[in-house]
Amino acid sequence: MPTETTGYETIDGLTRVLARACRQLAHAGQPEEAGRLAANAWALLRHTNPVQAQRLDGTMHHVALLEPKPEATPLPHREEPTMPAADSIVDVRTEIPRIRHQLIFETFASLEAGTAFVLVNDHDPKPLYYQLAAENAGEFSWDYLEEGPEVWRVRIGRLASA
Repeated sequence: MPTETTGYETIDGLTRVLARACRQLAHAGQPEEAGRLAANAWALLRHTNPVQAQRLDGTMHHVALLEPKPEATPLPHREEPTMPAADSIVDVRTEIPRIRHQLIFETFASLEAGTAFVLVNDHDPKPLYYQLAAENAGEFSWDYLEEGPEVWRVRIGRLASA
């Protein structure tokens, strides 16, 4: 006979199952699909169930590490990547991890159509891409300016047509 569970216990249990399934899907060779699924669930939970959303954020970070990296094309040597002068820079490397995404989402929400900011991070922010796509599909651009191994710079914009 099944026992009764609270809504919180049900959501927590389902989140754990989904996180495990996404990790298995990623290890089975489909990390991008796993990242998208985890981000869609994260978008549903982040305002009402932040603990479970955080678990899915961890899952997205795990599966992003399993994504194949494109062959690096050598760039001409330069001290800093060139960025449009009007773009603000949001450097989250010194922020504690639990507030990084909040800061980035607030920055994106404040963008006017046709404007952008440059995110500077200490790891590939691919999970953030999945999260933006889950909540803002067709409203943003994402362009890598620098791809590690120590610093990642990504220009994130709000599309003019959004």
